[in-house]
Amino acid sequence: MNVAADDKPLAHKRVPVSKPPFELSDLKKAIPPHCWERSLVRSFAAVFRDFIIIGALYYLADTFIPMLPKPLAYVAWPVYWFFQGAYLMGLWVIGHECGHHGFSDYPWLNDTIGFIVHSLILTPYFGFKYSHRTHHANTNSIEYDEVWIPKRKSDKLYSEILNNPTGAFLVFVFKIVLGFPLYFVFNLYGRKYEKGITSHFYPYSPIFNDSERFQIFLTDLGVFATCYAVYRAAVIMGTQWVINIYGMPILFMSGFFILLTYLHHTHPAIPHYDSTEWDWLRGALATVDRNFGFLNHAFHDVTRTHTVHHLFPTIPHYNTFEAREAVKPILGEYYKYDDTPILEAVWRETKDCIFIEPDVVDGEKKGIYWFHK
Repeated sequence: MNVAADDKPLAHKRVPVSKPPFELSDLKKAIPPHCWERSLVRSFAAVFRDFIIIGALYYLADTFIPMLPKPLAYVAWPVYWFFQGAYLMGLWVIGHECGHHGFSDYPWLNDTIGFIVHSLILTPYFGFKYSHRTHHANTNSIEYDEVWIPKRKSDKLYSEILNNPTGAFLVFVFKIVLGFPLYFVFNLYGRKYEKGITSHFYPYSPIFNDSERFQIFLTDLGVFATCYAVYRAAVIMGTQWVINIYGMPILFMSGFFILLTYLHHTHPAIPHYDSTEWDWLRGALATVDRNFGFLNHAFHDVTRTHTVHHLFPTIPHYNTFEAREAVKPILGEYYKYDDTPILEAVWRETKDCIFIEPDVVDGEKKGIYWFHK
């Protein structure tokens, strides 16, 4: 096993927390100019790719799996759910890119495409767009970040009751199965607001400002329309058909969503900051690029380019890999890449990243926090 100079595994070696010797402008200059260009052809090609693969998987499943003997069908359905969920997650990535205006040069087109594709997969497009904006503006601030807020040692449920292998396993299963709907409906794993109902579906949630509330209402209509279409399909085709064809793939997609977002922002080697230490650049750098193997293709390879996405979120996904390679020499140790196999990584992070505690220097607590167990 490769180890760092301080005898810690390289995957666990902490990133620097001092002020970087470079500015955001230095990174921007290093990126080739064409990486900033949005191509309607390439963007729509990504959408069509996803719909073609999703349609082909649906056709194969609906046509051939019912013909199989039951023992084989019991195997074939989960295979379909897994791959269909993965490419639905790819479609989700396109909607996410629309929210960053990385799909095209036209805001109305970005919002139209994003609203359609996210509504089809039960994601509140405008609600997520606006909360995600806050996440990018406050990444790894323990007071103001919008999602994956670390627990503190004072939270006894996590630091004592669940701080064991059995507890870690239960937390893992809960996140994968219910994390997606509970985040959007009840803001689980999100920032705690003192007043109001915090939900991505509630127009008067404190997540949003007054100018955004009508768009949240539109988001609700989009998701409701999809739910109604699913209900009508269940009436016509049967509940079991809908569960197999749509319901279970959505469940797998939601699991992939949790895996991506959790692993990009949870790692023993990345810090969190309070207001005495936080600044935007160090917060954006405290993210992790991961390798999801063959699933990188399904996810449009955003898995390996999350750090550069936080630095420059308007770069379209098909240019982020080149942009990442351009800035890596400048980032040096401030760039974190971990290619630990995903199941191993999510188990390690689930059991090792239980709560955060501040650095203590000369008996004084600092505003830089690390995960502990």
